[in-house]
Amino acid sequence: MADNHSPESQDIPESRPPTGEGAREPNWERAALERIALAAINEQRSARRWRIFFRFAFLAVLILIVFGLFDASREKVTVSGRHTALVTLDGEIAADTNANADDIDTALENAFDDASTVGVILHINSPGGSPVQAGIMNAEIRRLRAKYPSKPLYVVVGDMCASGGYYVAAAADKIFVDRASIVGSIGVLMDGFGFTGLMDKLGIQRRLHTSGANKGFFDPFSPETPAMDSHAQAMLDDIHQQFIDAVKMGRGKRLHETADVFSGLFWTGEKSVELGLADGFGDTGYVAREVIKAPDVVDYTVKESLSDRITRKFGAAVGSAAVHALALGGVRLH
Repeated sequence: MADNHSPESQDIPESRPPTGEGAREPNWERAALERIALAAINEQRSARRWRIFFRFAFLAVLILIVFGLFDASREKVTVSGRHTALVTLDGEIAADTNANADDIDTALENAFDDASTVGVILHINSPGGSPVQAGIMNAEIRRLRAKYPSKPLYVVVGDMCASGGYYVAAAADKIFVDRASIVGSIGVLMDGFGFTGLMDKLGIQRRLHTSGANKGFFDPFSPETPAMDSHAQAMLDDIHQQFIDAVKMGRGKRLHETADVFSGLFWTGEKSVELGLADGFGDTGYVAREVIKAPDVVDYTVKESLSDRITRKFGAAVGSAAVHALALGGVRLH
């Protein structure tokens, strides 16, 4: 008979994990400390990143201030000896580019106003742009020529003097070109896009609400109507006529009118002289030396500062966003 009191026969209780809060989360104190330490480390890292950000931001602002003070300290161009004044119009003519009316007109005013200036050269290398900006410059050139009748203004063309660029040039006393320059393009355009066909294919419905029967004109997501086309053409014809009148006023009897002169075509510099759109051949050095008879050239072009450049870029971005929001490409002399 088995011994009920033997160790083998005695009931041994099963090993069970302890119950209670401590059993559910062993070493909870250590885990809590680790979480606190990790949170502190993350907070320190975040604070360090913000410190670095603000340091760089402060440095950027400081650099802008230094450059601004440097630009503000630049003195107006003054020359004691007789000289030819130079103003450069380069690139697309628009309010948000270097070729804007404010800067060009300011440079021309300073050039004419200098008592040592014998004559002024406006060097143009532009495909055109805003008819408003070009018209403002054209009017200012005519005003300055009347105010300073003894100081001629000559345009010297670089690679291109087309459309709005020629609108400006037409106000000069004379226009000098290279034989290979591109000159002309006396016309106006307004462009954009229409997406109605694509929207139909994609099953997209345009929902446009306006106050005013014509407020939705030129919306690219709505179909074009005969009334829209007629109105746009009337506007373009009006601006084109303004352009033609400015060219006729500036060139006078030198202009040999043909059926194509005001059609928007453009020509080489050599052909432009034959058509009376230009007067002769020569670069800046030649005109200063041989025509104005003052070989020393002083540049009066307004130089864009760093702060101006940043402001202009920001303005251009905002303007571009507004144009896209209006979905209208705008009227341009190109």
